[in-house]
Amino acid sequence: MPLFDMVGVGLNATDTLLILEKFPAYAGKVPFLDEILSPGGQVASAVITGARLGLRAKYIGTVGDDHRGVIQLDSLKASGVDISDVQIRKNCANQSAYILIDQTTGERTVLWRRPECLRLQPEAIAEEKIACARLLHIDGHDTPAVAKAAGIARKHNIPVTVDVDTIYHGFEQVLPNVDYLIASSEFPGQWTSERDPIKALAMIQEEYGLRVAAMTLGAHGALARSEGRYHYSPAFVVNCVDTTGAGDVFHGAFCYSVLAGMPVAEALEFSNAMAALNCTALGARGRIATIAEAQSLIERGERRTHREFAAASSAARPV
Repeated sequence: MPLFDMVGVGLNATDTLLILEKFPAYAGKVPFLDEILSPGGQVASAVITGARLGLRAKYIGTVGDDHRGVIQLDSLKASGVDISDVQIRKNCANQSAYILIDQTTGERTVLWRRPECLRLQPEAIAEEKIACARLLHIDGHDTPAVAKAAGIARKHNIPVTVDVDTIYHGFEQVLPNVDYLIASSEFPGQWTSERDPIKALAMIQEEYGLRVAAMTLGAHGALARSEGRYHYSPAFVVNCVDTTGAGDVFHGAFCYSVLAGMPVAEALEFSNAMAALNCTALGARGRIATIAEAQSLIERGERRTHREFAAASSAARPV
């Protein structure tokens, strides 16, 4: 029996949230209302979401030995995530981000930095560290390391989910071993040079034989292609305080959905609900909801539908 339901290999970060009454004009100057230090990072936050939903979860990555690194490790430990394969890099600052949050909309602008000393090398990915999982979740950073992890997972018939928002050098070595691609809305077009993101999604899926190819659409929800047809899930309307980490929570919830055997449409809806609820509080992990809370939003919540994506789900568009 696998030791873990979910193993994540990829980034963590410690964020400084700067709350603004409104975002300044270019070259403008405004006071900020509050400053909050908060743990985040796409794979770490997804893994913590899985753990909060009841999965036995493990995180593999690197952290600096500074105060920000301590905050990140404490957050992982408090969430019950196994960190036995986290490497603490001496005399190295943890990845950090300064996130400017517009209080009127909850939208954010991110400035980030990751020191080279945090790079995860493929030699750190031993086979037993991946083969112990029911599912592997990765991102596109440190591509040789995540490519090795995905290759091990494929060898052991372990499904692989990936969170990718831009093109990384060597990422073509990762995609052949991915089962579930959950990309940003920009990635499919960037990867294929196809201007229609819906067609681009199909092109990626067909080229790499992905079980599901999907993209998150921010305030418009999510779209996925599976077995020749599209599934569109509208976003939920909530009182948005901060969009930071919404996509990361979406990915963690989607990993849970895969392991729970949910149909694609149900998985998208559940993941959208979890992401929306996280937007109702400050921070990347501000409000990782319970299953019951997500189900309540699904049953009673108002949705925001995008006509084009909704139309795409009614018929299988050609590649």
